[in-house]
Amino acid sequence: MLLGDLGAEIIKVERPKVGDDTRSWGPPYATNTDGTVGESAYFLSVNRNKKSITVDFKSKQGLEIVHRLAKEADVLVENYVPGTLDKLGLGYEELSKLNPRLIYASITGYGPTGPYAKRPGYDVIIEAEAGLMHITGETDGQPVKVGVAITDLTTGLYAHGAIMASLLNRMRTNRGQKVDLSLLECQVASLANIGSNYLIGGNEATRWGTSHPSIVPYQVFPTLDGYIMIGAGNDGQFRSLCRAIRQEELLADSEYQTNSLRVKNRSKLIETLSDIFRKQPTQTWLTNLEGSGIPFGPINNMKQTFEHPQVVHREMIQEVNHPKAGKIKVAGVPVKYSESKATIRSAPPLLGQHTEEVLEGLGYSKDEIRKLYETNAI
Repeated sequence: MLLGDLGAEIIKVERPKVGDDTRSWGPPYATNTDGTVGESAYFLSVNRNKKSITVDFKSKQGLEIVHRLAKEADVLVENYVPGTLDKLGLGYEELSKLNPRLIYASITGYGPTGPYAKRPGYDVIIEAEAGLMHITGETDGQPVKVGVAITDLTTGLYAHGAIMASLLNRMRTNRGQKVDLSLLECQVASLANIGSNYLIGGNEATRWGTSHPSIVPYQVFPTLDGYIMIGAGNDGQFRSLCRAIRQEELLADSEYQTNSLRVKNRSKLIETLSDIFRKQPTQTWLTNLEGSGIPFGPINNMKQTFEHPQVVHREMIQEVNHPKAGKIKVAGVPVKYSESKATIRSAPPLLGQHTEEVLEGLGYSKDEIRKLYETNAI
């Protein structure tokens, strides 16, 4: 989808009559203009700027269609269990013979080699197995998953960068290459400083809720009617916080003079600040903290997030015309460019919406396409 936002023609190859599983991952679903149930919100969130064709590439005719596509494509992206497409004649070795300039991005759960290579991988399983779930949740609570499929999203971002790098490399070499990514490896790489703490210092990680192991105060506090996130990342910001909430006496306390001391005396300080923040509504604290130089923010729900004045100003809510549901709202493009523009040009497609268009572009006649329908190849 990110490549589509940048102007690439994306052709999504789906199973005839069934399609992408996420089309039915609901509720909620969009409501079509005729009142019938439409596509799932899940599917609609990640499939804009794509064309959909249906192909049974286990059939001889379907395999030929994908081969023709591969001959003309710049990039192929697949996420099958390693070896599956090789058996069907759609692996990298086969397709690179048809198109040496093809960039073949293979996304798997665990990678194509090693003892776990044949295991299927879902985001939540990798979150658990690659350390993320161990460090997510309250200190005295059980491990929890992140609220969105963050490992999937992270891997997609790595894939996006790898594909762009491969396109640049192809400009130099005139050859494509295979790009091998796994959910496991991308998640391990994303452990960042927490992973480094173990690799360098041998420190096993624990769950910290919203707080930070090395910075205090840096966490969510309950207010009279909700919650607020405070991030006093250095001594100067702590002093600014105390002044903004009119608790200057904390500045004189010898136990809180430096961040190291605040970490040492975490429990006492957090209890004191929690009692203070509980006395006023969230909006009062937001007003008091505005302009203080301290990073802070409310804990917003979805309604508040999409009504956030900065989100609205930055055009992060877009409308697009869906062929059955009419106007639907989608999240906008998060990156803005000074010399070019990423755009949302088309709604997520209906299943097989562009099959005939794409096949005609590959040189199939209307009669040939009719026969492909009759044999269930498309």
